[in-house]
Amino acid sequence: MENNGEIPSFISPEGRRIAYHLTDGTGPAVVFLGGFKSDMGGTKAVFLEKWARDSGRAFLRFDYSGHGDSGEAFTDGCIGDWFADACAAIGLLAGKVVLVGSSMGGWISLLVARAMPERIAGMVTIAAAPDFTEDSMWAGFSDAQKAELQSAGQVALPSEYGEPYIITKRLIEEGRQRLVLRDQLSLPFPVRFLQGTADADVDMSVALRLLDHAEGPDMRLTLVDGADHRFSNETCLDLIKASVEDVLTAQDG
Repeated sequence: MENNGEIPSFISPEGRRIAYHLTDGTGPAVVFLGGFKSDMGGTKAVFLEKWARDSGRAFLRFDYSGHGDSGEAFTDGCIGDWFADACAAIGLLAGKVVLVGSSMGGWISLLVARAMPERIAGMVTIAAAPDFTEDSMWAGFSDAQKAELQSAGQVALPSEYGEPYIITKRLIEEGRQRLVLRDQLSLPFPVRFLQGTADADVDMSVALRLLDHAEGPDMRLTLVDGADHRFSNETCLDLIKASVEDVLTAQDG
């Protein structure tokens, strides 16, 4: 492991430098998986880290490659790369983990659960965005945008969070190999899906589709009236914390 200034990091099996923060404590460790072009310094991740520290719970947050303090360029990455980064980060921990996936992190969490179900004690998703490269981005592109993607290898999408998102041809094409809503999706552990009704980035129908598609003995969807995609006000943060605690209690039983 390396220390990049004050921020710990490690080199993944694929050779990418992944920055992380690990809080020691009891297991199962809680792992936060952030969203598309977000980072581990976001409100939800930091809030959960404080909760974990106060609770004596092991907690891990990290940046995918091309995000935050990790290495590589954002435009070089794709869903499969970020899934591999998540698997490598989880490899820092012993025993089972509870995954907390926000937006794209919800998709990554589902991929991790499919790849290593024996490591997962439970899951909480926040505005999960499974298959968004195909069902939201590609499906929403105009013919002109699709043509630009094919010819130029990328297309720029406006973002209310800052500078435009550069969407690459590789992101779209590789994402098709990672879809989770087409084939059987088994979640054999406690799962809590959280979704705001005023989310302009991930429609409420996605949460309903995920709940209907996945199979598991203990899955619940909570809709929060008026909550947006950030899902970061006091009420939403308290609900995230309560959902994590609920999953931890349920998996003990």
